[in-house]
Amino acid sequence: MKTIVIGITGGSGSGKTTVVKKILDFFPGNEVAVISQDAYYKDNSHLTLEERRKINFDHPNSIEFELLVKHIEALKKGQTIEEPTYDYVTSSRQQKTTKIEPRHIVIVEGILLFTDAQIRHLCNIKVYVDADSDDRLIRIIERDMLERGRSAQDVINRYQIVKAMHEQFIEPTKRFADLIIPQGGENHIAIDVLVSMIQQKLHIQSKKTQVA
Repeated sequence: MKTIVIGITGGSGSGKTTVVKKILDFFPGNEVAVISQDAYYKDNSHLTLEERRKINFDHPNSIEFELLVKHIEALKKGQTIEEPTYDYVTSSRQQKTTKIEPRHIVIVEGILLFTDAQIRHLCNIKVYVDADSDDRLIRIIERDMLERGRSAQDVINRYQIVKAMHEQFIEPTKRFADLIIPQGGENHIAIDVLVSMIQQKLHIQSKKTQVA
């Protein structure tokens, strides 16, 4: 199976998930596999809950990139993987895993993806989702309160770290992108361009397979 790997990155709350959903609208479900960088946070269960809550999850060191690279490579080889699951409330990896089967299109999304050279090398198309910092903050507050059990004040207190990590690690990776999408999933023209890029890559891969 020939696989196209699409890396989608951008700041926290930039709208990456919406972009992924827009792509899924254009392709059959059995054509696409989606894996999230967030599932690959390092297992910190050996730490106390208080220590885990102090972890900087916006720093590249928080991600087990070695496992993520291994899993992307496996999917490209047509192998099924067991994606980890992570509990944001307890800040620890769970025993349960999610089975991800190989597909023609593999989407990998996460804020720190392009900080890792191996990940960049594995991506056939690299996308950076851009958004205004105020819009991102609003989305971060809503998401962290709803999904991660944090109070609005906790999120605001953490935002200085989030902002600093964004400026140091995430924003600079914009230069690696093949396509930059301002306003996330609301930018319909950019989504159309991205879908066309994917379709073209798939067509080229299909022709190579036929020749082989």
